[in-house]
Amino acid sequence: MASIAVVMTSEFEDIEFTAPKKSFQDAGHTMTVISFAKGQELKGKQGEAVVTSDLSIDEANPQQFDALLIPGGFSPDQLRADHRFVSFAKDFMFEDKPVFAICHGPQLLITAETLQGRKVTGYISIQQDLKYAGATVFDKEVVTCGNLVTSRVPDDIPAFNQASLAKLAN
Repeated sequence: MASIAVVMTSEFEDIEFTAPKKSFQDAGHTMTVISFAKGQELKGKQGEAVVTSDLSIDEANPQQFDALLIPGGFSPDQLRADHRFVSFAKDFMFEDKPVFAICHGPQLLITAETLQGRKVTGYISIQQDLKYAGATVFDKEVVTCGNLVTSRVPDDIPAFNQASLAKLAN
């Protein structure tokens, strides 16, 4: 089964972490939450989820993981301002490992400069930014391009989870 890194900090979109987490764990995959500090309490922006980080970004090695999940909310915008998270995400994209980004999650991939020539989707407010990053943007519930799976909003989570699990099965 796959070992999935999750990069996030407080103000993540609660359901965009909790629903994929349940789906991945039900399928037997393990998840490791990576944030600025190990043991950090991360609060979802809806106030429904509180998560404790398993590792700090300084302890995390992309080579230890099979896939990457980037939940949306305000978290990706905070992470993209830190070169360590940008580099971490870039490693997954360059190694062609599965990357799952929902809502504002692709913002981290924009900053990592890894979307040129990719087919993606994301929250409506970042779709123009995705185009500027060189991606072809679709307004669909899920877009899969190689090992990259992207979705727009919480309503897309069932399709997002299904496409993500299909990538993990390969």
